[in-house]
Amino acid sequence: MTSEATITAFRRAEELVSRRRPLEALRTLEPVLDVDSDKPSVQLLLGRAYFFSSQLQRAENAFLRVLDFDPTDHYARLALGRTLQRQGRLAEARAQLRLAVTMHPDEPAYREALGEINTNIALRSS
Repeated sequence: MTSEATITAFRRAEELVSRRRPLEALRTLEPVLDVDSDKPSVQLLLGRAYFFSSQLQRAENAFLRVLDFDPTDHYARLALGRTLQRQGRLAEARAQLRLAVTMHPDEPAYREALGEINTNIALRSS
């Protein structure tokens, strides 16, 4: 696959994920993964497609790969936190969301996600 074809496939997969068509995005990403599987942007998009298709363990693995490349990627921490939340692993989710908020404190969506986790944990413990 040429570099231009890889970029085109990646952009198409991004569009499909944004339109909530994750299974099509995963198919579109297959040739990209053959060439660029070690790029954080590819793993992040892969994780999002897995997340939206409810393949949560695969999403978790993709987000963890992104964090292996760059532990300071606050969006990957948010996505990992949301993935862990959907798996019912609230304490682990809270840890990731706390890190995301610490890294990017001006993002209201991060604070909102952390507040939601804290509320769920409080409700479970009462």
